[in-house]
Parts: sequence; structure tokens; C-alpha cells
Amino acid sequence: MPDHIYIKNKIKSFKKKIKIGSDKSISIRTILLASQAVGTSEISNLLESEDVLNTLKTVKKLGISYIKSGNVYKIQGMGLNGFNISKNTTINAGNSGTLARLILGLLVRAKFKIKLIGDESLSKRDFSRVIKPLRLFGADIKSRNNLLPIEISGTKYLRPITFDEKIGSAQVKSCIILSALNTPGITVINSKKSRNHTELMLKFLEYPIKIKKEKKIERISVRGLQQFKAFKYNVPGDISSSAFFIVLTLLSKKSEMIIKNVNVNKSRIGIVKILNKMNAKIRLKEVRNYNGEVIANIHVKSQNNLKSINCPENLNSSAIDEFLIIFLAAAKAKGVSQFKELGEMNKKESKRLDLGINFLKLIGIEVERYKDNIKIYGNPDLVLSKNFEIKNFLKDHRIFFLSCITALTLGGKWKIHDKKSANTSFPNFLKTLKILGAKTN
Repeated sequence: MPDHIYIKNKIKSFKKKIKIGSDKSISIRTILLASQAVGTSEISNLLESEDVLNTLKTVKKLGISYIKSGNVYKIQGMGLNGFNISKNTTINAGNSGTLARLILGLLVRAKFKIKLIGDESLSKRDFSRVIKPLRLFGADIKSRNNLLPIEISGTKYLRPITFDEKIGSAQVKSCIILSALNTPGITVINSKKSRNHTELMLKFLEYPIKIKKEKKIERISVRGLQQFKAFKYNVPGDISSSAFFIVLTLLSKKSEMIIKNVNVNKSRIGIVKILNKMNAKIRLKEVRNYNGEVIANIHVKSQNNLKSINCPENLNSSAIDEFLIIFLAAAKAKGVSQFKELGEMNKKESKRLDLGINFLKLIGIEVERYKDNIKIYGNPDLVLSKNFEIKNFLKDHRIFFLSCITALTLGGKWKIHDKKSANTSFPNFLKTLKILGAKTN
């Protein structure tokens, strides 16, 4: 089958309730923590995307068994450092930076050397941010220029560390936390605020982790070598996947949508705050707590009077995966939108900041850039009629999604390559569009 799609018509008005793909970040973390628990954990509504399936393959290769029964994955955990590792083991993380960086944290006590590899995109991403703290714990790591492939050899002589995490990376923070689980003593992370799913899940598991919130950082203390029991967990919907349907609704005429059961953790809803500052009317309803996370139904309506924004930098970390689609909203807003310090976008599956700017210019939007700061000159009257072809974007799933939403809201005739990239995070993306009446072929 061809790995491209054509979109020739804008989507018509719709009024729908939908369910979105499950949260990828939480899906990966539940598997990894289940592998370290004592007993059989049951995870329902697990996202069956490539990144998550690669996580299941990884723990299986490390001696953790699991079965699927209906909508539930039952994972047999063997406790901390319970991996049964063979010599000459190679783990393939595929496209997943989350899996690659977090699994390294669980391998600091590995008996034998393990090789970590990934796909073309992941192999271009910098791992120095996790290699440094892992070496401080005592792990032996070999790599060329801090890129994959990486070889890690664990040690039973691990030492707790105190580490200043200044990037605001949940992957780095989580890698250190998972390393601390297998390390005697108390590890302390002085972390710039970022996604906190790992911490919330460990609190749910009643693991001895303490979090002290200060003005600009969070001081996280983890006591190592404390076994925890197996658990049951129902994974909520993903705000990052929801983001594309939120903007689709905003930019479509006379449309309304309710996205049900979405994780609206405060560290993840930067997109909602940013779009509402731009005059969107996005509402979170039926809000409830689930094992430390916050779940809600997202209500959104069309908005033809979006206004520009001078985006506060303190929202960057909570919207880092959503800025591409936020840029599209800014392209249709009245006025000049400004976004600052977005260099972390270029540390993702592709150089998203660079590609996002090129994409906006492709559709006729003026963009100014100074280092990692950009200005987007919005055009509320923007309508596309030309032919567009989107390719050579390192198969980044979010570039694919952005292209589809642009075609369906602004018009033009589009050929969009690498539709299989959707499998990374949201295999049912195109099916969900079809439910709304979108025509792709």
C-alpha cells in the first residue's frame, strides 16, 4: 500500500463527541514500572502505538513476560532489578526518545552489557543529557558523540547522586528517578518544572518519593531499593493527540467537539492555556482525579476571531509537543504572535522548530526568527488553493498530523507522505478524521 495520502477538500462542519488515543507518555511509564513491581500488574486502555509496542518488546527481551486479555495487558513484574538479561542483548527503541532514555535508567544495575539502538530519527538525537547523570550513578556508558548506538554496563556499586536538571526535560528527570529506584540511599534532583507523570505514578504506588516545590524548581528526593507491589491502571486519553483535533475544530466553520476522558495534567495543558489566551473558548468539564492525574472532557467550538499572543515562556514546557499545531492557530490569528526560547523543539523526533518555520513559509505566512525566538505574522483571511507536497520530514508523526489539519482547514490540494508515521503515537488518527467527515485517500 502507498505510504502517502491525498487531501483535496476542506472538512465540512461537524458536531461530534470522540475518544482520542491513549496517553503515550503514561502508557510507556506504566509498562516500565510494572516491570519493576512485584507481581502481575493489569494495564487497561494501553496505547497500541509503535512506541508503546516497542516498550513491550523491550521488557520482554529483558525477561519480563506479559499477556493481553481483551483490553488488558497483564505484565509479570519481578521486582527492582528483576530483569533476566542475557549476554549480547540489543534493545531497539525505534522512534521513542521516552523509551530510550527511561530504559537506560532501569539498566544501571544490569549484569551484562546492553546495546541500545533506534531508527534514523532517534539516532540523530543527543543523549548527553542522560549519559552524564548515569555515569555519576556509576554506570559504564559508551557512545560516539553522545548518539546511538549506546552500550551500557551496570554496576552493583551504585551511588546516589544530587543532580541539577536545568533543561526542563521530563525524560531526563524520569531517567534519573528510575535509576534511583535501583540505587541505595537517597537521590536528589533539583529539576526545572516539566511533565510529572513518573512522580505521580510512584506516589500512586506509595513509593517513598518526596517533592518540594520551590519558586523555579522542584526538589525531588527518591529513596532507592524499596520494593513496590503490582498495580491496576486505566490509561486516559492523550492531550498531545487531542491538540490536533482542538485546532481542527477552532479553524473549521460552525463546528463543535467534545473529546472524552483526556489527561489534563497541569504539566501538559499549555496548549489549552495558550489557545484560550488567543481568544479560543476551550473548556474542561467533568474534571476528576485519577491516581494523581487529572482527567476531563475537553469542549471546543469554532473560533473565527483568534488573536495573536506574546506567549509566556513559562508555558513552553507544558506545550513543547504541541507548538507545531499552535503555530497553525497563530497563522490564522489577527496580529503578530511571538514565541521565545523554543530550542527544545529541535531536540525532538525532527528539528521541529526549523521544519515548523519552513512549513509556515510554505503556506504563505511571514515568519521572523532570531535564534530560538520567532514572530508569526497571522493572516485571518488565509485560504490555500495551490498544490502542496509534504515529504522528507524524518517521518515525524506530528509534522504528518500538522499537514493533515492544515489541508482540512485551509484548503488546497495536498499530497502528504509517510502516513505510517502516525503509528508512532496515534494509529487511529486517520480513522478519527474519517469519523468527523474528513476525506482522505
